[in-house]
Amino acid sequence: QVQLVESGGELVQAGGSLRLSCAASGPTFSSYTMGWFRQAPGKEREFVAAMSWRGGSTYYADSAKGRFTISRDNAKNTVYLQMNSLKPEDTAVYYCAGDSFLSSRWWSESEYDYWGQGTQVTVSS
Repeated sequence: QVQLVESGGELVQAGGSLRLSCAASGPTFSSYTMGWFRQAPGKEREFVAAMSWRGGSTYYADSAKGRFTISRDNAKNTVYLQMNSLKPEDTAVYYCAGDSFLSSRWWSESEYDYWGQGTQVTVSS
């Protein structure tokens, strides 16, 4: 069983940066695909970024390309989401997720079997 705990969300001004962290417990974290999703008020949860278990492949939503960077440190059982040039529309609860089955549908939340509780990111204009 893997437990995921996100941190790093806070209120930031537009144009600013934040780094979210997701700490994982469990010995098999390094073998999971890890992803970040977000859910804005009144909207469905959406894919943001994902990284393969070895870290060799990364995937981004169009809204995140060029501004967000996903990374992982398997030695620390942690995955990160560096967010730059933040916009008010980035305001959402951000969730870390783990996929133990290594699905190729990395954008689909239904493929992830472990989820964190979320961390709030608020971007003011």
